[in-house]
Amino acid sequence: MLTQGMLSESSGSVTGAGALLSILRDGQARTRAELVQLTGLARSTVSQRLDALLSHQWIVPADDAISSGGRPATAFTFNRGARVVAAADLGATHARVAVTDLASTVLAERRVDLPIDRGPEEVLGWLVVTLKELLVETGGSLCGVGVGLPGPVSHSSGRPVNPPIMPGWDGFPVPDWLGSRLGAPVLVDNDVNIMALGEHWAARRDVEHLVFVKIGTGIGCGIISERRLHRGAQGAAGDIGHIRVTTSDEVVCRCGNSGCLEAVASGAAIANQLDAAGVEAHGSRDVVNLVRQGNTMAVQFARQAGREIGDVLASIVNFFNPSVIVIGGDMAEAGEHILAGVREVIYSRSLPLATQHLSIRATELGDRAGIIGAAVMVIEHVLSPEAVDLVVSS
Repeated sequence: MLTQGMLSESSGSVTGAGALLSILRDGQARTRAELVQLTGLARSTVSQRLDALLSHQWIVPADDAISSGGRPATAFTFNRGARVVAAADLGATHARVAVTDLASTVLAERRVDLPIDRGPEEVLGWLVVTLKELLVETGGSLCGVGVGLPGPVSHSSGRPVNPPIMPGWDGFPVPDWLGSRLGAPVLVDNDVNIMALGEHWAARRDVEHLVFVKIGTGIGCGIISERRLHRGAQGAAGDIGHIRVTTSDEVVCRCGNSGCLEAVASGAAIANQLDAAGVEAHGSRDVVNLVRQGNTMAVQFARQAGREIGDVLASIVNFFNPSVIVIGGDMAEAGEHILAGVREVIYSRSLPLATQHLSIRATELGDRAGIIGAAVMVIEHVLSPEAVDLVVSS
């Protein structure tokens, strides 16, 4: 809960219109008097900053005036429709794109099968055309574009770095290429990072320490620490898919190493195992369908994959001590079989203190986690106090 002591003018916590907007973003309508009391700023200063936010449509007068016995006072609230955000979650075999408002509510979206290995110009060209169609459908002023890619990304530059399943993408200037065609700033990150952001923002905002594990064509995890996404020094944090699994040294991974977790427990790996055993399967979705149909071999392989993933996650639980582990990606749709294998090993291999209050569950957002997270990445950037102050002062 915000208090005057937390946001006093003398503390320097409230320094501009952007900080005032941050207060109003919680959705609660507030009058000038309430904002003066809350921030400790002079009434004239609050009025000046509210006028600046109103002129840029970041806030609007609330529908209902607030009366304290005299003339009703005007209250102000965050205008979630002031701008729109474009979001794209590009996976190994499919793409989902959407346009959202500034509260990450999806206004329009599309999902298609689109292999990432077709190369950046074909995939991003489709993305530009599709986003323009969606923007015509939704209307609104585009303030930014968020993109998730299924491979390592240098977040500072937005360029993929040696992505094993993305031929032609290494070092490709995704932000510049898209930005010049869409006329808006572009932020790019690894797909599992944006999924972690989306899940935390939309479903578990009260959780301080969370690990989101994507199990699909590949395997990776996004880390939320103290309610913030942890990317590491170069943006490579959470790449658990290439941690070595000692029980499967002979399996060669597409990264060139042997025994990687991804090579033995991803949806693609399970599909290969089923295919070798005479059960037709070409990818994660086929595996999920077979599990749902009750195919015994598919169920057994899925549960064993959960155990392999749980073995790696047990070390992460001991090291990082998250309170929630969320399982997402295509294989999360296989129901409790993956989760059962993960839980089985984590609870047996991790320290009792680390698992005392640990929750391991499936994603609540399903396959929308990525686009919600991509939108959140842009929203937090565009609505940061510094960015808002820059806009209103220009």
